[in-house]
Amino acid sequence: MRYVLCLFGIIFCLSNIALAGDAGFTQKDREFLIRLDERLNQIDKRFEQIDKRFEQVDKRFEQIELRISELREDMNKRFEQVDKRFEQVDKRFEQVDKRFEAMIQLMMAIIGAFAAIVAVSIGFAIWDRRSMIRPFETKVKAIEEDLLEDKNRLKKLIEALKQLAREDHKLAAVLRNFALL
Repeated sequence: MRYVLCLFGIIFCLSNIALAGDAGFTQKDREFLIRLDERLNQIDKRFEQIDKRFEQVDKRFEQIELRISELREDMNKRFEQVDKRFEQVDKRFEQVDKRFEAMIQLMMAIIGAFAAIVAVSIGFAIWDRRSMIRPFETKVKAIEEDLLEDKNRLKKLIEALKQLAREDHKLAAVLRNFALL
């Protein structure tokens, strides 16, 4: 199609040149047309070479498109594999989460048991101390009561000695030495 258009364009230009001149068809014109024909043949050959090159380029593009489609398929397969791996990883994480929750529950149970043991130990220690101190408290109270009773007796004894010291001067001197009078 291109060749035909080029050929018509050249013929149109040449016909205008031929019509413009007054002289008829000369030997120069004939040689010019022969050279022109040769050049057109060379141009046709070049166009054929260009067409072959375009065909080769088209083939290369087709090959590239095939490669690209193969690469897409490979990539899609790889993405599917990666998706499967992610699904496996998700399942593993779920299993780890379940194990982690079980470990946390176990740790909470251990902490609870430890806290209970500590509370029972402290409670036992307090109970033991109280039960051990009660007999001492009763004894101390008894001793305090005895001391209070003895104190009352001592006061009475000092009163008695003071009364006796009114009559006995030696006893009064002794009581003064001890600051009882």
